[in-house]
Amino acid sequence: MLFWHRLTRSLGSVFLGLLLAGCSLSSDSQQDDEKEPHFVLGKSRVNAMDFPGAVEAFKESLEVSPRSAPAHYQLAWLYENKLSDPAAAIYHYQEFLNLSPKAGNRDVINQHIYACKQQLVTDIMQLPSAPAAQAQIEKLAEQNRRMQDELDKWHAYYAAQLAARPTPGANPTTPGTLPASHPAMPGSGDTATLPTRPTAEFPGGANPVQPPIHFRTHTVAAGETLAAIARKAGVSLGALQAANPGLNARHLRTGQTINLP
Repeated sequence: MLFWHRLTRSLGSVFLGLLLAGCSLSSDSQQDDEKEPHFVLGKSRVNAMDFPGAVEAFKESLEVSPRSAPAHYQLAWLYENKLSDPAAAIYHYQEFLNLSPKAGNRDVINQHIYACKQQLVTDIMQLPSAPAAQAQIEKLAEQNRRMQDELDKWHAYYAAQLAARPTPGANPTTPGTLPASHPAMPGSGDTATLPTRPTAEFPGGANPVQPPIHFRTHTVAAGETLAAIARKAGVSLGALQAANPGLNARHLRTGQTINLP
């Protein structure tokens, strides 16, 4: 009986020692993660307000220490508060909780996850329906085709005008007229008088060539979403997509240039 009593006490002491050692190792592991050079660089970039650079540094820290809970937490905070990417923030918050199941701020982090999910739903609801987006793309494609047709007509006209110029030594023509062999513009009759404005070939004298559309541009930063870019630029998500036909909103690349209406 005395033997079993001593054995039970010994096993209990060993278990308690292992438990305390595990807590110590977990604390030491977190401190080691925060001393990792890329993690330290990320913190310094946060202090310098270089948030995209901080994201890159913390991602590199995770490549060195894939189970670094502090790196996941820093990335979650940056994506939620600085880069407006709720989906990425949710992922890193959840990874932090998985790696730190006894975190003292677990309830607060769950509240952040809930807020990010609400923001994500709001962003998705702002996306135009697939038929509406397709209609916008087709409309822009048709406008582009008409403009290209008009440009091709003017290119052909001016190419013919250059080809009909008199060769050196030939009899000069009256100023303001073209040689008789010069192709007259449609609608100008048989005379070869140069038009005062390049609109004579179109009915009513109107020039259907629309002025070129000028866009601002934006370079995609790390972690940015199309919805976040639209909010920052003060435009609707539909207008931003219309200015970038064919752009895949789910596959933005860091450094990619997009048009802003």
